[in-house]
Amino acid sequence: MTVAARPDHEVAATAIAEAFTAARRAGKALPHYPGAIPDTLADAYAIQEKAIALWARPIAGWKIGRIATPALQARHAEERLAGPIFASSVLVAPAGERIDFPVFAGGFAAVEAEFVIRVARDADPAKTEWTVEEAAAIVGTMYGGIETAGSPLKTINDLGPTVVVSDFGNNSGLILGPEIQDWRARRFDELACASHVAGREAGSGFATSVPGGPLPALRFLLEHCARRGRPLTAGQYVSTGAATGIHEIAAGEDARIVFPGYGEILCRAVAAMPEDA
Repeated sequence: MTVAARPDHEVAATAIAEAFTAARRAGKALPHYPGAIPDTLADAYAIQEKAIALWARPIAGWKIGRIATPALQARHAEERLAGPIFASSVLVAPAGERIDFPVFAGGFAAVEAEFVIRVARDADPAKTEWTVEEAAAIVGTMYGGIETAGSPLKTINDLGPTVVVSDFGNNSGLILGPEIQDWRARRFDELACASHVAGREAGSGFATSVPGGPLPALRFLLEHCARRGRPLTAGQYVSTGAATGIHEIAAGEDARIVFPGYGEILCRAVAAMPEDA
């Protein structure tokens, strides 16, 4: 028997989604989580869906994050989480030039070096189980990129994965960098990257720093999005996970993300402006 959602639960979820989207539009921070913290990932994704509807913009792809600890993974029976990347927040980094991206003053902001997949064809909407090999076959292009993680809520990562999920997966945008043209001929443990923030090396790693590498992450997302009725479509981007860590950044600071043998991304965080400014 299907149990209908409680009206008070729906009202609370809508209020949380409204608070986050309003803060994002205003470019302002939130002093605290705007409601009761969701108990389950299902509750958190329900809030995310409400926020997607309120944001009312085309989805250009999805970010994948890692649930931080084994205890939280066991509690939620999941190792990863997802959030939408909107078309208006996708930037292409010009070679050799710095590109600016917005951050919420007083909120959370970070840069994450990622290997980004562009999907070559529509996924079968009825297919909810994928192998890694099937996931590999749907990949068109791979790039070095940056997930610009961001939220109006500074403590978003401290409050756990359900809070992260409820605010677009703590995503603020995506910066596309150099194409990894020969990725199919390389081992993922050969694809390196390094992050520098404010002139200091913040972290280094490989495509395999994300457990299993980009393809198991893509497999997770294909199944996850199919179950949500949002199957991946041709041209969408998938940011597969932080390969050098999560590196906080403040307005006015520069970052440099290097993908040895392929190129680099130069960027600067700037304060987000209200949408009507």
